[in-house]
Amino acid sequence: MKFIDEAVIQVLAGKGGNGVASFRREKYIPRGGPDGGDGGRGGSIYAIADRNINTLVDYRFARMHRAKNGQNGQGSDRYGKSAEDITLRMPIGTVIRDENAGEIIADLIHDQQKVLLAKGGAGGIGNLHFKSSTNRAPRQFTYGEAGQERELKLELKVLADVGLLGMPNAGKSTLIRAVSAARPKVADYPFTTLEPNLGMVRVDQNRSFVMADIPGLIEGAAEGVGLGHRFLKHLMRTRLLLHVIDMMPVNENTDIAHETQALVDELQKYDESLYRKPRWLVLNKTDMMPGEQRAALCQRFVDELGWKDKYFIISALTGEGCKQLVYAIMDHLEHVASAQSDQQSSTENS
Repeated sequence: MKFIDEAVIQVLAGKGGNGVASFRREKYIPRGGPDGGDGGRGGSIYAIADRNINTLVDYRFARMHRAKNGQNGQGSDRYGKSAEDITLRMPIGTVIRDENAGEIIADLIHDQQKVLLAKGGAGGIGNLHFKSSTNRAPRQFTYGEAGQERELKLELKVLADVGLLGMPNAGKSTLIRAVSAARPKVADYPFTTLEPNLGMVRVDQNRSFVMADIPGLIEGAAEGVGLGHRFLKHLMRTRLLLHVIDMMPVNENTDIAHETQALVDELQKYDESLYRKPRWLVLNKTDMMPGEQRAALCQRFVDELGWKDKYFIISALTGEGCKQLVYAIMDHLEHVASAQSDQQSSTENS
């Protein structure tokens, strides 16, 4: 199925049915009282998060979603039938934004989370309700209300704990294949990955995390060069970024340190909060280095970059160093979760 992460749709809730002015007319009862019923409620439109859906492709081609109107009221105290509601199923991680108002209506982050998108109009009131001690034969009734109409932008941001970023052909897809059951396409040419891939990394029976692989970034991505800028938003929800670096590029004249810093600059241009996320270096393809020089070459690169945070020397192809990386990630995520829990508890107590 084609991966679509953006769509614009229109939702039109149903109009409420009209009330009616009617009077009871039976044999021997020439002047019966009012018996006009109310109109039915118009259909509303809801969005519901579904973990079995992972793309917005259904909404790229079906842009108009219209609920039915409520039925009009009738005589003999008969009320109009309310219209059925419409439910739109969307992937978890979908952000729903009102295009005209510019406000976020909902952020679907839990399975089966249900959100009202457009409310159906209330039904009109029949003349039965206008009867009083001074007005025994009212002819007043009200019309049904119009339903809400909205133009909505749907934007899918995948839910992952860890995000992989790096230049094209750095080995990101090979890494996610090495540590999870995900099987993205792997080849020896740039931009093999054309859409985000998610992989569940299971550390042991009770501990796991989700890793996201996005297409490679190149210099100028924040201005629209290449593919990566379209998918940077999928890293916004992550708690840790892994910057995967190809330590043995095909072109021997490639300045690895310059490329690494250029990608970091692209992150900062795109979004400051994404730039400030915890980020570790993952030095990949080190199996192609001479064994006795590997540690020294990696240390020289880290010193040249001026990197002070964590870094890992791995080979995604052979699996060397991957287990240590996975355990370090799990420890970091558990520490972050514990700190957030403590902060929340202290806030509630205060």
